[in-house]
Amino acid sequence: MDYFPIFCQLQNKACLLVGGGEVAERKARLLLDAGAVVTVNACEFTEQFHDWAEQGQLSLVSGEFAPELLAEKWLVIAATDQVTVNALVYQSANQQRVFCNVVDDPKRTSFIMPSIIDRSPIMIAISSGGKAPVLARLLREKLEAMLPQHLGQLAQLAGHLRQRVKQHFAAMTDRRRFWEKLLTHDRLAQSLANEDQVQVEQHVEQLFNAPLSDRGEVVLVGAGPGDAGLLTLKGLQQIQQADVVVYDRLVSDEVMNLVRRDAERIFVGKESGRHTVPQDQINQILLQQAQQGKRVVRLKGGDPFIFGRGGEELETLADYDIPFSVVPGITAASGCSAYSGIPLTHRDHAQSVRLITGHAKKDSQLDWANLAAEKQTLVFYMGLSQAAEIQQQLIRHGMPAATPVALVENGTSRHQRVVSGELSQLALLSQQVSSPSLIIVGSVVSLREKLNWFSSAEHGKAGTKEQVEKVG
Repeated sequence: MDYFPIFCQLQNKACLLVGGGEVAERKARLLLDAGAVVTVNACEFTEQFHDWAEQGQLSLVSGEFAPELLAEKWLVIAATDQVTVNALVYQSANQQRVFCNVVDDPKRTSFIMPSIIDRSPIMIAISSGGKAPVLARLLREKLEAMLPQHLGQLAQLAGHLRQRVKQHFAAMTDRRRFWEKLLTHDRLAQSLANEDQVQVEQHVEQLFNAPLSDRGEVVLVGAGPGDAGLLTLKGLQQIQQADVVVYDRLVSDEVMNLVRRDAERIFVGKESGRHTVPQDQINQILLQQAQQGKRVVRLKGGDPFIFGRGGEELETLADYDIPFSVVPGITAASGCSAYSGIPLTHRDHAQSVRLITGHAKKDSQLDWANLAAEKQTLVFYMGLSQAAEIQQQLIRHGMPAATPVALVENGTSRHQRVVSGELSQLALLSQQVSSPSLIIVGSVVSLREKLNWFSSAEHGKAGTKEQVEKVG
């Protein structure tokens, strides 16, 4: 962290602005909006500065800058086009321990002016540390478009209701549920936007009088294959509203960093053949947490309904009449293949794709003859321990030994690694990667050298392709 982010209370605080041009005008507006007592020093001033002075909004001091002007000032902004003047302002401010900002000169700055989104009392400040101000501005513009204009009114309303909410709801979970309902209430938001105070009050009273369910709920959320950017918007909303998040080892740290900070986190990590927490116990954890009236998110890597045993967990909840919903995620087959430059289907290579678990029940028997057919892509989940069996059975049932294969380890993450070769080498290749890994079999794998686009940062070289090893 190059700069410590802080919001300053400048109401009635004495501030100095050195410079009387258009750039200084923009800084003056910000200081005036913050309620500062502004003194402006320059040899010449724009008409706007003279207008402000006539209206009594600020004071003008004509002439060269002198260090004495910093006396009893909270901060100073130097916005002149003269390097020597700006340097003198910075030097004098340092000597007098006054915070100083020199416009467009990060080396002579003790604080920086961020790009600001003002929805008072909601304030959002964006900074690049002076390295990329245009990027900060573009980010501000994107956020401005996303955030409703009535956001400040909503925050004001919440402030007025805080004490009443504390008195009305004894339990913290009930207060949180009330706030979540109020802050996401579409009709209330529309009434605020329309400045319809009568409707606003009606909606608020309805929320206070509506019974809060003593039953919890469970939301089954797919976290995607690893890259936090692949988490869906709805998935993000759910993990930020959860009281409890029950997650497994396939959920990346980057995704877990997006979980609401005060949510309880329960790790139930599993891996093939070795369950840290048995599935039956996971089902019971979800049930018990929901029965306590909590909003529970069951966060699973990939998609919860594709080899994620999500259906089994929901069956238990359904048996006890616990409300639940499902937020799909990007499954590993889609994410890993895309980040490896391997299209799962292609007119010249494959007209279908099969997703297969390499860790089925012991009494399950795969239809190897159909799996060995031409013009299709096979994707094996949790297949490393069965790689030798997969290789043997596919070749035995007619798939050419030279069929291209790829194993994708830690797919879509910065640690992604791909090893590739031929089907006859699959057992050998499987010894070169670790779990979690995905096995892709089919002629589409031959396209990866041409279509690979993803750069991994695992080895610290920006712009290099993810680590690729090819056997043969």
